[in-house]
Amino acid sequence: QVQLVESGGGLVQAGGSLRLSCSASGIFFSILAMGWYRQFPGKQRELVAAITNGGSTNIADSVKGRFTISRDNAKDTVYLQMNSLKPEDTAVYYCNADVEIRMFIGATPYWGKGTLVTVSS
Repeated sequence: QVQLVESGGGLVQAGGSLRLSCSASGIFFSILAMGWYRQFPGKQRELVAAITNGGSTNIADSVKGRFTISRDNAKDTVYLQMNSLKPEDTAVYYCNADVEIRMFIGATPYWGKGTLVTVSS
């Protein structure tokens, strides 16, 4: 069983910063891509940023230049540094990881429970 545990959400004023963390635990062979998604009320979950185990990143245009994703492979942890936050960034942020439970059987996506980020104007 793989668990993803997020931390770092909360309330911040517009223009402020937050850092989200997500750590994977359990028994598995490796983690391929890790990323962050967010969901606005009544909307589908959308990609914010993703990073491969080699360090290649994919950042949504809406947060490019403000958010940075990074990863510590030794700790199976992914981070999302969010700067210059705007009220429209208010959402529930979910951690995602593509996990190989065993070698050669392919990757399975896992999700965290989500952490609320609220940006006040």
